[in-house]
Amino acid sequence: MTLLTSRQNPKIKQIRLLGKRKYRQDQGMFLVEGIRHVGEAVEANAEIEFLLYAPDLLESDFAYSIITQLELTNTPVYSTTPEIFTSVAGKEHPQGILAVVRHKAVLLSTRNKDNLRWGAVIHAPQDPGNLGTILRTLDSAGGDGLIVVGNGTDITHPTAVRASMGTMFWQPVISATIDEFIAWQNIHQYHLYGSSAHGTADYKAISYQAPALLLLGSEREGLDERLLAICDQVLRLPMHGRATSLNLSVAAGILIYEMQHHLTKRD
Repeated sequence: MTLLTSRQNPKIKQIRLLGKRKYRQDQGMFLVEGIRHVGEAVEANAEIEFLLYAPDLLESDFAYSIITQLELTNTPVYSTTPEIFTSVAGKEHPQGILAVVRHKAVLLSTRNKDNLRWGAVIHAPQDPGNLGTILRTLDSAGGDGLIVVGNGTDITHPTAVRASMGTMFWQPVISATIDEFIAWQNIHQYHLYGSSAHGTADYKAISYQAPALLLLGSEREGLDERLLAICDQVLRLPMHGRATSLNLSVAAGILIYEMQHHLTKRD
């Protein structure tokens, strides 16, 4: 095991650079920080490039079992000081363990009614926390995957990784352009249920049918007009107070579980 004692060490510099999207895309890698998150990556057999930990910060027996497991598979493991670890950590009070993981892209062309019976599509999400939370909710409800279309944040953003609570290693997250998604939809013919503040259908009065996808718009602009145009129905959530909208991940959670309830009853 190698001890890293300089902030100028290439591995420490690499961790710092992985906070930038372009570098993550160019390298095909991203950061996973925290005991549970790293543990999920290991359990899912994610391709871990190397692991960094700070012995003076790490107090978990489970975390040390992860380190031992990786060492037995000849995965590079480095230790460092609390000061250096804190300088690259994304959390204010880090647990003392992080991993650099290789990202495996999932192609839209590999998804069909057999392996994606129902799930969600989100257009140009801006908040990585929302993106990770929606994936976590979809996984909890038994969905089969999340499709991210258009320009927005990505699931490898450190905040999205944390918010997913490890589900990103089990749920497929597919990136596509709007044109690619529409062309794919023309082939597979899913039932599409859009979400919009201007929707006309009560989300509780819908007879959801599989294969089904819930379409969610961006926090700022809502659903793109091209996506709205191909929806079978556009749903709305009733607003009874002074608030005119809900946080995207909250609205998504309500709609995802409503869809799950109806689709489960049909099984």
